[in-house]
Amino acid sequence: MCKELGTDSPSEIQIEAFVRKTLAEGKVIPGYGHAVLRIPDPRFTAQQKFAEQYFADDTLVNVIWRIFKVVPKVLQEKPRIKSPWPNVDAHSGATLMHYGVTEYNFYTVLFGVSRALGVLASLCWSRALGLPIERPKSVTIEMLKKIVNDAS
Repeated sequence: MCKELGTDSPSEIQIEAFVRKTLAEGKVIPGYGHAVLRIPDPRFTAQQKFAEQYFADDTLVNVIWRIFKVVPKVLQEKPRIKSPWPNVDAHSGATLMHYGVTEYNFYTVLFGVSRALGVLASLCWSRALGLPIERPKSVTIEMLKKIVNDAS
């Protein structure tokens, strides 16, 4: 987007025009939408808070934050879009770029490793408590405490 707009720091007006043009061309907005979540991805929010604390002056990160102000509003106008919120990918690339990870092929590897760690954690719960593998949203701490108490 920045390259097409000819600036490293596009305004919210420029971003909105770019987003509307992209959608009019039948394209998607990368980093927005999630198959399950109907709120901003907590991983996006965590990365945003981290960046606010440690590198709030980063140009690319600030573009990501301006995009976050604009895109959900535009996407909410589209009735077929169920989740106008950012997913983890909307912020992770800017965070990695800030730390010098410019090899884009590494991003998929890092995402895969983090996904594998989540699956392994779920497998540990499954083995320890005799639970099926679940999506994180389907088992609360209260439910786990009850399972442990009922077993003892």
